[in-house]
Amino acid sequence: MAQATELLRDWLPNQRWFSGRSSADEVRLVAATLLRESDPAVWHVLVETSRNGQRDVYQVPLSIRPELVERLEYVHVGQTDGGHVYDALHDKDASTAILEHFTEGGRDLGDLVFRAEDGAELPVGETALAMPVEQSNTSLAYGDVALLKVFRRIQPGLNPDVEVHAALTRDGCAYVAPLLGWIDGRWTGSDGVTHEASLAMLQTYLTTASDGWALAAASVRDLYAEGDLHADEVGGDFAAESHRLGEATAHVHQSMAHALPTGQFDAADLATRTDRLIERLDEAVTVVPELEPYLPNLREQVNELRRLEQPVPTQRVHGDFHLGQVLRTAVGWKIVDFEGEPAKPLEERTALDSPIRDVAGMLRSFDYAARYLLITDYDHEHPAYDQITYRANEWAKRNREAFCDGYAKTGAGDPRDVPVLLTAYEIDKAVYEVVYEARYRPAWLPIPLAAVERLAEATPK
Repeated sequence: MAQATELLRDWLPNQRWFSGRSSADEVRLVAATLLRESDPAVWHVLVETSRNGQRDVYQVPLSIRPELVERLEYVHVGQTDGGHVYDALHDKDASTAILEHFTEGGRDLGDLVFRAEDGAELPVGETALAMPVEQSNTSLAYGDVALLKVFRRIQPGLNPDVEVHAALTRDGCAYVAPLLGWIDGRWTGSDGVTHEASLAMLQTYLTTASDGWALAAASVRDLYAEGDLHADEVGGDFAAESHRLGEATAHVHQSMAHALPTGQFDAADLATRTDRLIERLDEAVTVVPELEPYLPNLREQVNELRRLEQPVPTQRVHGDFHLGQVLRTAVGWKIVDFEGEPAKPLEERTALDSPIRDVAGMLRSFDYAARYLLITDYDHEHPAYDQITYRANEWAKRNREAFCDGYAKTGAGDPRDVPVLLTAYEIDKAVYEVVYEARYRPAWLPIPLAAVERLAEATPK
Protein backbone atom coordinates (compact mmCIF):
# COMPACT_ATOMS: atom_id res chain seq x y z
CA MET A 1 0.00 0.00 0.00
CA ALA A 2 2.99 2.34 0.11
CA GLN A 3 2.60 3.41 -3.53
CA ALA A 4 -1.16 3.93 -3.16
CA THR A 5 -0.59 6.02 -0.05
CA GLU A 6 1.84 8.25 -1.92
CA LEU A 7 -0.78 8.81 -4.65
CA LEU A 8 -3.21 10.13 -2.03
CA ARG A 9 -0.99 13.11 -1.28
CA ASP A 10 -2.09 14.90 -4.46
CA TRP A 11 -5.51 13.25 -4.77
CA LEU A 12 -6.90 14.15 -1.34
CA PRO A 13 -6.89 17.97 -1.73
CA ASN A 14 -9.26 17.64 -4.71
CA GLN A 15 -11.94 15.94 -2.59
CA ARG A 16 -14.72 18.09 -1.17
CA TRP A 17 -14.52 16.37 2.21
CA PHE A 18 -10.80 17.08 2.61
CA SER A 19 -9.99 19.93 4.98
CA GLY A 20 -7.99 22.42 2.91
CA ARG A 21 -7.11 22.63 -0.75
CA SER A 22 -3.33 22.36 -0.70
CA SER A 23 -1.33 19.13 -0.76
CA ALA A 24 -0.45 17.70 2.61
CA ASP A 25 3.16 17.92 3.75
CA GLU A 26 2.96 14.23 4.60
CA VAL A 27 0.47 11.38 4.13
CA ARG A 28 1.15 8.43 6.41
CA LEU A 29 -0.60 5.06 6.31
CA VAL A 30 -1.87 4.28 9.83
CA ALA A 31 -4.15 1.27 9.17
CA ALA A 32 -4.90 -1.02 6.22
CA THR A 33 -7.27 -3.99 6.20
CA LEU A 34 -7.89 -6.25 3.21
CA LEU A 35 -11.66 -6.60 2.73
CA ARG A 36 -11.51 -8.67 -0.47
CA GLU A 37 -8.61 -10.28 -2.29
CA SER A 38 -10.33 -11.16 -5.58
CA ASP A 39 -10.65 -8.71 -8.50
CA PRO A 40 -11.17 -5.96 -7.65
CA ALA A 41 -9.09 -6.14 -4.50
CA VAL A 42 -10.62 -3.94 -1.81
CA TRP A 43 -8.64 -2.34 0.99
CA HIS A 44 -9.92 -0.33 3.91
CA VAL A 45 -7.36 2.42 4.45
CA LEU A 46 -6.84 5.09 7.12
CA VAL A 47 -4.21 7.74 6.49
CA GLU A 48 -2.86 10.50 8.69
CA THR A 49 -2.13 13.79 6.95
CA SER A 50 0.10 16.58 8.18
CA ARG A 51 -0.08 20.18 6.98
CA ASN A 52 1.28 23.23 8.78
CA GLY A 53 1.59 21.24 11.97
CA GLN A 54 -2.03 20.03 11.93
CA ARG A 55 -2.65 16.28 11.79
CA ASP A 56 -5.90 14.71 10.58
CA VAL A 57 -7.00 11.16 9.89
CA TYR A 58 -9.04 10.28 6.78
CA GLN A 59 -10.86 7.14 5.73
CA VAL A 60 -10.17 6.20 2.10
CA PRO A 61 -11.33 2.70 1.07
CA LEU A 62 -9.52 1.74 -2.15
CA SER A 63 -10.15 -0.77 -4.93
CA ILE A 64 -7.30 -2.00 -7.10
CA ARG A 65 -7.88 -3.27 -10.65
CA PRO A 66 -5.41 -4.67 -13.18
CA GLU A 67 -6.88 -2.58 -16.03
CA LEU A 68 -8.26 0.92 -16.48
CA VAL A 69 -12.04 1.17 -16.10
CA GLU A 70 -13.52 4.02 -18.10
CA ARG A 71 -16.65 4.42 -15.98
CA LEU A 72 -14.46 4.95 -12.88
CA GLU A 73 -12.19 7.54 -14.42
CA TYR A 74 -13.65 10.28 -12.21
CA VAL A 75 -12.44 8.47 -9.06
CA HIS A 76 -9.13 7.20 -10.46
CA VAL A 77 -6.48 7.82 -7.81
CA GLY A 78 -3.53 6.64 -9.93
CA GLN A 79 -1.49 3.61 -10.93
CA THR A 80 0.82 1.40 -8.86
CA ASP A 81 2.76 -1.76 -9.60
CA GLY A 82 -0.26 -3.68 -8.36
CA GLY A 83 -2.75 -2.01 -10.71
CA HIS A 84 -5.02 0.99 -11.03
CA VAL A 85 -6.28 2.47 -7.77
CA TYR A 86 -9.83 3.83 -7.35
CA ASP A 87 -11.97 5.27 -4.58
CA ALA A 88 -13.77 2.05 -3.59
CA LEU A 89 -16.87 3.88 -2.38
CA HIS A 90 -17.66 4.77 -6.00
CA ASP A 91 -16.81 1.29 -7.35
CA LYS A 92 -20.00 -0.79 -7.45
CA ASP A 93 -18.09 -4.04 -7.70
CA ALA A 94 -16.15 -3.18 -4.55
CA SER A 95 -19.06 -1.94 -2.43
CA THR A 96 -20.41 -5.42 -1.67
CA ALA A 97 -17.15 -6.19 0.15
CA ILE A 98 -18.15 -3.71 2.84
CA LEU A 99 -21.72 -4.85 3.36
CA GLU A 100 -20.98 -8.59 3.53
CA HIS A 101 -19.01 -8.16 6.75
CA PHE A 102 -22.15 -7.06 8.63
CA THR A 103 -23.76 -10.50 8.27
CA GLU A 104 -24.32 -12.84 11.22
CA GLY A 105 -24.25 -9.96 13.68
CA GLY A 106 -20.98 -8.52 12.43
CA ARG A 107 -17.35 -9.58 12.78
CA ASP A 108 -13.85 -8.48 13.67
CA LEU A 109 -11.50 -8.06 10.73
CA GLY A 110 -8.02 -6.69 11.28
CA ASP A 111 -8.35 -3.20 12.70
CA LEU A 112 -12.09 -3.12 11.96
CA VAL A 113 -15.16 -4.22 13.89
CA PHE A 114 -18.45 -4.60 12.00
CA ARG A 115 -21.46 -4.40 14.31
CA ALA A 116 -25.06 -5.21 13.36
CA GLU A 117 -28.19 -4.43 15.36
CA ASP A 118 -30.23 -7.43 16.48
CA GLY A 119 -32.76 -8.38 13.82
CA ALA A 120 -31.40 -5.95 11.23
CA GLU A 121 -32.36 -6.86 7.65
CA LEU A 122 -29.34 -6.42 5.40
CA PRO A 123 -29.38 -6.38 1.56
CA VAL A 124 -26.48 -8.83 1.30
CA GLY A 125 -25.08 -9.09 -2.23
CA GLU A 126 -26.59 -5.78 -3.31
CA THR A 127 -24.21 -3.36 -5.01
CA ALA A 128 -24.22 0.24 -3.88
CA LEU A 129 -24.71 3.59 -5.55
CA ALA A 130 -22.73 6.51 -4.15
CA MET A 131 -25.05 9.43 -3.48
CA PRO A 132 -24.25 12.50 -5.62
CA VAL A 133 -24.05 15.02 -2.77
CA GLU A 134 -20.71 14.62 -1.00
CA GLN A 135 -19.71 17.00 1.78
CA SER A 136 -17.97 15.85 4.94
CA ASN A 137 -19.12 12.26 4.36
CA THR A 138 -19.87 9.82 1.55
CA SER A 139 -23.15 7.86 1.54
CA LEU A 140 -23.84 4.59 -0.30
CA ALA A 141 -27.36 3.40 -1.12
CA TYR A 142 -27.69 -0.39 -1.17
CA GLY A 143 -30.78 -0.84 -3.33
CA ASP A 144 -33.78 0.71 -1.64
CA VAL A 145 -33.05 -0.94 1.71
CA ALA A 146 -29.96 0.47 3.44
CA LEU A 147 -27.78 3.56 3.44
CA LEU A 148 -24.14 3.42 4.55
CA LYS A 149 -22.81 6.77 5.73
CA VAL A 150 -19.01 6.75 5.66
CA PHE A 151 -17.29 9.36 7.78
CA ARG A 152 -14.32 10.67 5.84
CA ARG A 153 -12.49 12.81 8.40
CA ILE A 154 -12.14 10.70 11.53
CA GLN A 155 -12.03 11.91 15.12
CA PRO A 156 -11.29 9.47 17.96
CA GLY A 157 -14.34 8.36 19.91
CA LEU A 158 -17.93 7.29 19.30
CA ASN A 159 -19.46 9.40 16.52
CA PRO A 160 -22.58 11.25 17.77
CA ASP A 161 -24.56 10.14 14.71
CA VAL A 162 -24.00 6.49 15.61
CA GLU A 163 -24.56 7.05 19.32
CA VAL A 164 -27.81 8.99 18.94
CA HIS A 165 -29.27 6.77 16.22
CA ALA A 166 -28.53 3.68 18.31
CA ALA A 167 -30.21 5.22 21.35
CA LEU A 168 -33.27 6.43 19.42
CA THR A 169 -33.65 3.16 17.51
CA ARG A 170 -33.61 1.16 20.74
CA ASP A 171 -36.02 3.66 22.32
CA GLY A 172 -38.49 3.03 19.51
CA CYS A 173 -38.41 6.58 18.15
CA ALA A 174 -40.45 6.70 14.93
CA TYR A 175 -38.94 9.95 13.67
CA VAL A 176 -35.49 8.69 12.62
CA ALA A 177 -34.26 6.09 10.13
CA PRO A 178 -33.57 2.96 12.23
CA LEU A 179 -29.93 2.02 12.76
CA LEU A 180 -28.90 -1.30 11.20
CA GLY A 181 -25.23 -1.36 12.17
CA TRP A 182 -21.95 0.50 12.23
CA ILE A 183 -18.19 0.08 11.79
CA ASP A 184 -15.58 0.83 14.44
CA GLY A 185 -11.87 1.01 13.74
CA ARG A 186 -8.51 1.58 15.39
CA TRP A 187 -5.16 2.96 14.32
CA THR A 188 -1.87 4.08 15.78
CA GLY A 189 -0.98 7.69 15.04
CA SER A 190 2.42 9.25 14.50
CA ASP A 191 2.41 10.08 18.22
CA GLY A 192 2.49 6.35 19.00
CA VAL A 193 -0.98 6.45 20.58
CA THR A 194 -3.60 3.90 19.51
CA HIS A 195 -7.02 5.44 18.85
CA GLU A 196 -10.50 4.02 18.29
CA ALA A 197 -13.36 5.68 16.44
CA SER A 198 -16.65 5.19 14.60
CA LEU A 199 -15.99 4.89 10.87
CA ALA A 200 -19.40 4.36 9.26
CA MET A 201 -23.09 3.94 10.03
CA LEU A 202 -25.62 1.66 8.30
CA GLN A 203 -29.26 2.69 8.54
CA THR A 204 -32.60 2.17 6.82
CA TYR A 205 -32.78 4.01 3.51
CA LEU A 206 -35.65 6.49 3.28
CA THR A 207 -36.18 6.03 -0.45
CA THR A 208 -39.34 8.13 -0.92
CA ALA A 209 -38.21 11.04 1.21
CA SER A 210 -38.20 14.67 0.09
CA ASP A 211 -35.71 17.21 1.40
CA GLY A 212 -37.23 19.73 3.83
CA TRP A 213 -35.37 22.67 2.31
CA ALA A 214 -36.59 21.81 -1.20
CA LEU A 215 -40.21 21.57 -0.02
CA ALA A 216 -40.03 24.87 1.86
CA ALA A 217 -38.35 26.59 -1.08
CA ALA A 218 -41.10 25.37 -3.42
CA SER A 219 -43.70 26.84 -1.07
CA VAL A 220 -41.94 30.20 -1.10
CA ARG A 221 -41.64 30.16 -4.89
CA ASP A 222 -45.39 29.44 -5.16
CA LEU A 223 -46.11 32.39 -2.89
CA TYR A 224 -43.99 34.79 -4.91
CA ALA A 225 -45.72 33.69 -8.11
CA GLU A 226 -49.22 34.39 -6.82
CA GLY A 227 -49.42 38.15 -7.04
CA ASP A 228 -51.08 39.67 -3.99
CA LEU A 229 -52.06 36.50 -2.13
CA HIS A 230 -50.94 36.02 1.46
CA ALA A 231 -49.04 32.95 2.66
CA ASP A 232 -52.16 31.28 4.06
CA GLU A 233 -54.02 31.74 0.76
CA VAL A 234 -51.55 29.97 -1.53
CA GLY A 235 -51.98 26.33 -2.51
CA GLY A 236 -48.39 25.63 -1.53
CA ASP A 237 -48.80 26.93 2.02
CA PHE A 238 -46.20 25.18 4.18
CA ALA A 239 -47.57 25.96 7.64
CA ALA A 240 -49.24 22.56 8.17
CA GLU A 241 -45.94 20.83 7.38
CA SER A 242 -44.08 23.21 9.71
CA HIS A 243 -46.55 22.31 12.45
CA ARG A 244 -45.97 18.58 11.90
CA LEU A 245 -42.23 19.17 11.80
CA GLY A 246 -42.46 20.93 15.16
CA GLU A 247 -44.26 17.89 16.58
CA ALA A 248 -41.62 15.51 15.16
CA THR A 249 -38.80 17.62 16.58
CA ALA A 250 -40.35 17.63 20.04
CA HIS A 251 -40.87 13.86 19.97
CA VAL A 252 -37.21 13.33 19.02
CA HIS A 253 -36.11 15.65 21.84
CA GLN A 254 -38.28 13.73 24.28
CA SER A 255 -36.84 10.41 23.12
CA MET A 256 -33.28 11.75 23.38
CA ALA A 257 -33.98 12.91 26.94
CA HIS A 258 -35.35 9.47 27.78
CA ALA A 259 -32.52 7.45 26.22
CA LEU A 260 -29.48 9.68 26.80
CA PRO A 261 -28.06 11.78 29.67
CA THR A 262 -29.79 14.94 30.85
CA GLY A 263 -28.88 17.81 33.18
CA GLN A 264 -29.51 21.50 33.71
CA PHE A 265 -27.87 24.90 33.50
CA ASP A 266 -27.87 26.63 36.88
CA ALA A 267 -27.08 30.32 37.40
CA ALA A 268 -23.32 29.74 37.18
CA ASP A 269 -23.70 27.71 34.00
CA LEU A 270 -25.87 30.39 32.43
CA ALA A 271 -23.29 33.03 33.31
CA THR A 272 -20.57 30.97 31.65
CA ARG A 273 -22.77 30.39 28.60
CA THR A 274 -23.54 34.13 28.41
CA ASP A 275 -19.83 34.99 28.51
CA ARG A 276 -19.19 32.58 25.64
CA LEU A 277 -22.03 33.97 23.51
CA ILE A 278 -20.80 37.52 24.00
CA GLU A 279 -17.26 36.41 23.21
CA ARG A 280 -18.52 35.02 19.89
CA LEU A 281 -20.29 38.32 19.24
CA ASP A 282 -17.06 40.25 19.74
CA GLU A 283 -15.13 37.81 17.55
CA ALA A 284 -17.72 38.14 14.79
CA VAL A 285 -17.44 41.93 14.67
CA THR A 286 -13.74 41.65 13.89
CA VAL A 287 -14.66 39.58 10.81
CA VAL A 288 -17.80 41.47 9.75
CA PRO A 289 -17.65 45.16 10.78
CA GLU A 290 -21.25 45.62 9.58
CA LEU A 291 -22.30 44.06 12.90
CA GLU A 292 -20.86 46.95 14.91
CA PRO A 293 -24.02 49.14 15.02
CA TYR A 294 -26.05 46.26 16.45
CA LEU A 295 -23.52 45.08 19.00
CA PRO A 296 -24.77 47.05 22.08
CA ASN A 297 -28.35 45.84 21.67
CA LEU A 298 -27.30 42.29 20.92
CA ARG A 299 -25.17 42.21 24.06
CA GLU A 300 -28.11 43.52 26.07
CA GLN A 301 -30.34 40.75 24.72
CA VAL A 302 -27.80 38.02 25.47
CA ASN A 303 -27.03 39.38 28.94
CA GLU A 304 -30.66 38.77 29.90
CA LEU A 305 -29.63 35.12 30.31
CA ARG A 306 -27.88 36.09 33.55
CA ARG A 307 -31.22 37.17 35.00
CA LEU A 308 -33.06 33.90 34.43
CA GLU A 309 -34.22 32.67 37.80
CA GLN A 310 -35.16 29.10 36.88
CA PRO A 311 -32.68 26.36 35.91
CA VAL A 312 -32.63 25.45 32.22
CA PRO A 313 -33.06 21.72 31.42
CA THR A 314 -30.31 20.32 29.20
CA GLN A 315 -29.87 17.12 27.21
CA ARG A 316 -28.27 15.80 24.04
CA VAL A 317 -29.42 17.82 21.04
CA HIS A 318 -29.09 17.64 17.27
CA GLY A 319 -26.62 20.51 17.20
CA ASP A 320 -26.90 21.46 13.50
CA PHE A 321 -30.65 21.58 12.96
CA HIS A 322 -32.15 23.14 9.83
CA LEU A 323 -34.45 22.31 6.91
CA GLY A 324 -31.68 20.42 5.15
CA GLN A 325 -31.53 17.94 8.06
CA VAL A 326 -35.15 16.78 7.82
CA LEU A 327 -36.87 14.53 5.30
CA ARG A 328 -40.59 14.30 4.51
CA THR A 329 -41.63 10.69 3.90
CA ALA A 330 -44.99 9.13 3.15
CA VAL A 331 -45.46 8.51 6.87
CA GLY A 332 -44.25 11.87 8.16
CA TRP A 333 -41.08 13.78 8.97
CA LYS A 334 -37.78 12.07 9.73
CA ILE A 335 -34.77 13.80 11.29
CA VAL A 336 -31.27 12.91 10.07
CA ASP A 337 -27.59 13.70 10.63
CA PHE A 338 -27.09 13.85 14.40
CA GLU A 339 -23.37 14.30 13.89
CA GLY A 340 -23.48 17.99 14.85
CA GLU A 341 -21.15 20.44 13.15
CA PRO A 342 -18.27 18.17 11.99
CA ALA A 343 -15.70 20.97 12.26
CA LYS A 344 -16.24 21.24 16.02
CA PRO A 345 -14.39 19.03 18.55
CA LEU A 346 -16.21 15.86 19.57
CA GLU A 347 -16.58 16.97 23.19
CA GLU A 348 -18.38 20.12 22.07
CA ARG A 349 -20.68 18.20 19.74
CA THR A 350 -21.72 15.79 22.49
CA ALA A 351 -22.09 18.36 25.29
CA LEU A 352 -25.51 18.72 26.92
CA ASP A 353 -27.43 21.80 25.83
CA SER A 354 -30.94 23.21 25.84
CA PRO A 355 -33.18 21.78 23.10
CA ILE A 356 -34.05 25.41 22.40
CA ARG A 357 -30.76 25.53 20.51
CA ASP A 358 -32.24 23.19 17.89
CA VAL A 359 -35.48 25.17 17.79
CA ALA A 360 -33.55 28.38 17.15
CA GLY A 361 -31.65 26.69 14.33
CA MET A 362 -34.89 25.67 12.59
CA LEU A 363 -36.43 29.11 13.06
CA ARG A 364 -33.40 30.64 11.36
CA SER A 365 -33.78 28.09 8.54
CA PHE A 366 -37.35 29.23 7.90
CA ASP A 367 -36.03 32.76 7.55
CA TYR A 368 -33.44 31.60 5.01
CA ALA A 369 -36.06 29.69 3.00
CA ALA A 370 -38.30 32.75 2.90
CA ARG A 371 -35.63 35.21 1.81
CA TYR A 372 -33.15 33.36 -0.40
CA LEU A 373 -35.09 34.16 -3.60
CA LEU A 374 -34.61 37.83 -2.80
CA ILE A 375 -30.91 37.14 -3.32
CA THR A 376 -31.07 34.78 -6.29
CA ASP A 377 -34.06 36.08 -8.29
CA TYR A 378 -34.61 39.70 -7.27
CA ASP A 379 -32.60 42.80 -6.49
CA HIS A 380 -33.32 46.17 -4.90
CA GLU A 381 -34.18 47.66 -8.30
CA HIS A 382 -36.87 45.09 -9.02
CA PRO A 383 -40.32 46.77 -8.97
CA ALA A 384 -41.75 44.02 -6.75
CA TYR A 385 -38.82 43.96 -4.30
CA ASP A 386 -40.58 45.70 -1.40
CA GLN A 387 -43.72 43.62 -1.82
CA ILE A 388 -41.72 40.39 -2.01
CA THR A 389 -39.76 41.38 1.10
CA TYR A 390 -43.01 41.92 3.02
CA ARG A 391 -44.35 38.54 1.90
CA ALA A 392 -41.08 36.81 2.74
CA ASN A 393 -41.29 38.12 6.28
CA GLU A 394 -44.94 37.04 6.44
CA TRP A 395 -44.09 33.50 5.26
CA ALA A 396 -41.24 33.19 7.74
CA LYS A 397 -43.36 34.40 10.65
CA ARG A 398 -46.23 32.09 9.76
CA ASN A 399 -44.03 29.01 9.56
CA ARG A 400 -41.96 29.89 12.62
CA GLU A 401 -45.15 30.17 14.66
CA ALA A 402 -46.58 26.95 13.18
CA PHE A 403 -43.38 25.07 14.07
CA CYS A 404 -43.48 26.31 17.68
CA ASP A 405 -47.21 25.51 17.93
CA GLY A 406 -46.51 21.96 16.78
CA TYR A 407 -43.62 21.60 19.20
CA ALA A 408 -45.76 22.81 22.12
CA LYS A 409 -48.65 20.48 21.18
CA THR A 410 -46.64 17.40 22.22
CA GLY A 411 -46.30 18.49 25.83
CA ALA A 412 -42.57 19.10 25.49
CA GLY A 413 -43.07 22.76 26.42
CA ASP A 414 -43.54 25.84 24.30
CA PRO A 415 -40.19 27.21 23.05
CA ARG A 416 -41.64 30.71 23.35
CA ASP A 417 -42.22 30.35 27.09
CA VAL A 418 -38.65 31.48 27.82
CA PRO A 419 -38.15 34.20 25.17
CA VAL A 420 -34.84 35.30 26.65
CA LEU A 421 -33.34 31.87 25.98
CA LEU A 422 -34.80 31.54 22.50
CA THR A 423 -33.62 35.03 21.53
CA ALA A 424 -30.09 34.41 22.81
CA TYR A 425 -29.77 31.20 20.76
CA GLU A 426 -31.22 32.89 17.69
CA ILE A 427 -28.72 35.71 18.02
CA ASP A 428 -25.87 33.25 18.33
CA LYS A 429 -27.01 31.37 15.23
CA ALA A 430 -27.63 34.52 13.18
CA VAL A 431 -24.20 35.92 14.04
CA TYR A 432 -22.60 32.61 13.07
CA GLU A 433 -24.45 32.83 9.74
CA VAL A 434 -23.22 36.39 9.18
CA VAL A 435 -19.61 35.28 9.56
CA TYR A 436 -20.15 32.22 7.36
CA GLU A 437 -21.79 34.19 4.55
CA ALA A 438 -19.17 36.94 4.70
CA ARG A 439 -16.43 34.34 4.24
CA TYR A 440 -17.95 31.92 1.77
CA ARG A 441 -21.10 33.38 0.16
CA PRO A 442 -21.04 37.20 0.37
CA ALA A 443 -24.07 37.61 -1.88
CA TRP A 444 -26.21 35.95 0.81
CA LEU A 445 -24.97 38.16 3.64
CA PRO A 446 -28.14 40.35 3.64
CA ILE A 447 -30.22 37.39 4.87
CA PRO A 448 -28.59 36.95 8.32
CA LEU A 449 -27.86 40.70 8.59
CA ALA A 450 -31.60 41.38 8.34
CA ALA A 451 -32.18 38.86 11.13
CA VAL A 452 -29.51 40.49 13.28
CA GLU A 453 -31.18 43.87 12.81
CA ARG A 454 -34.57 42.42 13.79
CA LEU A 455 -33.15 40.71 16.87
CA ALA A 456 -31.24 43.82 17.93
CA GLU A 457 -34.44 45.85 17.86
CA ALA A 458 -36.31 43.42 20.12
CA THR A 459 -37.08 44.50 23.66
CA PRO A 460 -35.51 42.34 26.41
CA LYS A 461 -38.17 40.43 28.38
